[in-house]
Amino acid sequence: MALTTQDRSTSPPPERQPGENADSSSDVIPVLDLAPLNEPVPDPAAQAALAAELRDALTEVGFFFIVNHGVPAETIEHMFDEARRLHALPQPVKDSIPMGKLAGGYLGMGGGTSYASDIAGPVRKPNQNEAFFCHRHGYHTENQFPPLEDFAQSCETYIDQLIALGSRMLPILALSLDLPTDYFDPHFDKPSVTLRMSHYPPMDYDDNEWGLAPHTDSSVFTFLPANDVPGLEIRPAGYDWIKPPQMAGSYLVNSGDMLKRWTNNVYLSTAHRARNLSAGDRYAVPFFYGARDDALVDPVPTTVSDDRPARHEPITYGDYQRWFLNRNYENVTGEKVGTFES
Repeated sequence: MALTTQDRSTSPPPERQPGENADSSSDVIPVLDLAPLNEPVPDPAAQAALAAELRDALTEVGFFFIVNHGVPAETIEHMFDEARRLHALPQPVKDSIPMGKLAGGYLGMGGGTSYASDIAGPVRKPNQNEAFFCHRHGYHTENQFPPLEDFAQSCETYIDQLIALGSRMLPILALSLDLPTDYFDPHFDKPSVTLRMSHYPPMDYDDNEWGLAPHTDSSVFTFLPANDVPGLEIRPAGYDWIKPPQMAGSYLVNSGDMLKRWTNNVYLSTAHRARNLSAGDRYAVPFFYGARDDALVDPVPTTVSDDRPARHEPITYGDYQRWFLNRNYENVTGEKVGTFES
């Protein structure tokens, strides 16, 4: 039986008038407790319940918090410390390890523009953040690390833990789509992942200027650890921009373009944006989790029917990622691409 966005629906999110901005989205963004995934012997009933919660989150909001995720708090805080340490380096040192078409590295202030997402609007200005990208698998062949003791090892260790977290969620993702628990396993044996360490300095923004302009992510899941300095806003369907609440020890997770395509638009890829309006520096360490480079992203069978035909042509995960990179970072890759055609 094909799934639709109405299947397994629960009570809808509270209605808001256009333009209304919620002070807290605690009534909008669900919280998923991953404790059942940490049990040595899976409990089918608990996994099924968690899968239903995941489906509701991805059909109604596109964002959800996870708790009991298994990543130690001190590990997460260490990555924030590493981000601060990297961005405190002299500018010439950071510029000596540039991000490239096939290599991870440093991207300077204003080095990217959110062209891949139409929701940014007709006026596009460079994003006012600097970032360091560390990749594994996919089409990237290397990472250029800064000359900081143990920095590279910290990144690799954290990537190991986040890959493990993403892997633990795959059976629940499959169950949420009425698929066998191992359905996605062949596509994620070498997941394409990116750790990004971003720095948003305090600043006054001009019109249509952002730390990170409105956009959607290109990955399957993005894992964003709790941040002491706010700045993120999201826009679920039916809402104006809202600010996620602070939830210590959690990850805020969102689904991206590739999961939306994989589910024939049943699951969402929700817009979000960032500005640092505080008096101090803001750091963020999002982790982008995706499939192997040559995985063919074709709508899963439970999301396609006579009434809901496939809405996208098949594409490999890597081909979409290359388009996304070229679209947003043309000045880095040297390749100009147009809007995406499915």
